[in-house]
Amino acid sequence: MKTSSTEQKRILAIASVGGHWIQLLRLMPVFEGSYVEFVSTRDGLGQMVEGYKFHYFPDFNRQKIFSIFKSFSTVYKIIREMKPDVVITTGSAPGMLALLAARIQGVRTIWIDSIANVERLSLSGRIASRIAHRAYTQWPHLAKGKIIYSGNVIG
Repeated sequence: MKTSSTEQKRILAIASVGGHWIQLLRLMPVFEGSYVEFVSTRDGLGQMVEGYKFHYFPDFNRQKIFSIFKSFSTVYKIIREMKPDVVITTGSAPGMLALLAARIQGVRTIWIDSIANVERLSLSGRIASRIAHRAYTQWPHLAKGKIIYSGNVIG
């Protein structure tokens, strides 16, 4: 459901561009009955979730490490204003940053590591597994300790 209600779960769904975004969109059936807002690192992706509120926040990488501060500030503000019940991300580093911003604000968090990580969790996934309330892998042999396997998003 696209409209807000006091009885609906409020979900903030975050992913960077590319495969992470596609995997996040594959979770749409899970969001049914909830109020959902989407966040990504490419502004034009809002067209793919027409009818839902969409937020853009700047990407960062190792070459532009100081842009992490602007990204964190932006996603922190989005979370503060929306007041979600849960932040869910299919990754990469910007998703991990969002989990940190959510945890600081007392919001529940879920990390779903990319299906592309067959041999081991991504670096972001390994870090996120320490931050997130729940961390999932899409490969059964990678489920250890806090990392949970419950199937895959693309199947």
